[in-house]
Amino acid sequence: MNNTIKVERARHNMSQSDLAEKAGVTRQTIYAIETKRFIPSTVLAFKLAEILKIEVTELFELEESDWE
Repeated sequence: MNNTIKVERARHNMSQSDLAEKAGVTRQTIYAIETKRFIPSTVLAFKLAEILKIEVTELFELEESDWE
């Protein structure tokens, strides 16, 4: 699953730690999501989208391989 978290964090001048604190997760979790090593739960995806003031469908996008 692709995501634009890093780009959106930059737009809001947030570090991984800042976003993690607001979302109630660790910085390592944010890093893992950004690098596509971890797919967040639906609840976390919506929290991140709300914090970053963007639609969840703009923050996360399914890849072709996600359909297989």
